[in-house]
Amino acid sequence: MSTTLQKPQEVERRWYIIDAAGKPVGRTATTVANLLRGKNKPTFTPNVDCGDHVIVINCSKAIFTGRKLDQKKYYHHSEYLSGLRVKTAREMMENTPEKVMYLAVKGMLPANSLGRKALTRLRAYAGAEHNNAAQKPVAYEG
Repeated sequence: MSTTLQKPQEVERRWYIIDAAGKPVGRTATTVANLLRGKNKPTFTPNVDCGDHVIVINCSKAIFTGRKLDQKKYYHHSEYLSGLRVKTAREMMENTPEKVMYLAVKGMLPANSLGRKALTRLRAYAGAEHNNAAQKPVAYEG
């Protein structure tokens, strides 16, 4: 029995839509990261970018379990002196909930060129409306 390795020109990409309403951020992010990476496909090849496009809607309705809303902190530094900015998860969910999902997925992808390329196929929206209807996304059940 031989192992088949997928070539970059043979990759077939599909569009999936995931509703994050009422689901924990981390559980949703793992599903999204696996789809972006292509690990749900039988033709998965670790050194080839074979993932799909993912649209995440209702990011503002995603939940944090436990006391993470007040204890989890997001850090950003401007590279200037005293340029550290700290926001709690509650502040981030009120202002930019799609960035919370983006950062959660980014942390679950590999820190190399494959991970950066996969992250470009993620679209996150705070509400239920999205502008990718022309791609005919399929609701992901999994």
